[in-house]
Amino acid sequence: MEAFNAVRFRVKSGREQEFLDAHRSIGSDWPGLKHARIIKTGERSYCLIAEWTDLDAVARARPNMIATLNSFRDTLEDLGGGLGFTDPVAGPVVLALK
Repeated sequence: MEAFNAVRFRVKSGREQEFLDAHRSIGSDWPGLKHARIIKTGERSYCLIAEWTDLDAVARARPNMIATLNSFRDTLEDLGGGLGFTDPVAGPVVLALK
């Protein structure tokens, strides 16, 4: 069953292009990744949303995701509320609407 993951970020002032550039080649060879998009959700706030073949593919990609995060971690601000630098979630599709 298809799965998605989403990760929220807040980027330090003046570091947005660096943050975006760090994502340009992610997933090009990650098995199971169908699509990935970054959306701007507010001032210096972004969310990465990725579609996967299944939840196992998401789990297998975690080491790659962490390595990618480590390459741009210094561009991020703490989200507050005990979240740290990211707010990741993932799960299987339970209802496809369109």
